[in-house]
Amino acid sequence: MSEKDLNTLFDEAFANAQLIPQESVPQDMQLVLYGLYKQATSESTNKLYFQNPQDLRNAFKFNAWMQVKHISADEAKTQYIELINQLMAERNIKS
Repeated sequence: MSEKDLNTLFDEAFANAQLIPQESVPQDMQLVLYGLYKQATSESTNKLYFQNPQDLRNAFKFNAWMQVKHISADEAKTQYIELINQLMAERNIKS
């Protein structure tokens, strides 16, 4: 798969994610998706952008990202696409 194809599929998956009711996705899955998205879209995992690390919500988000920091951006995109497609299928949502 070429990089353009992967980026197109990733963009489509991100758009499709907006169709999934947030309350229907468990919070732990939301954090996994956040971590994958952050890893897929961050140019460098050495740059950390969290305004208030004392905030519990940001701490969970940071942890979710650190759980996937070892994978490449392309692998993060692939996993994100697969999870969004799975969530849409489980909820019978058509894009």
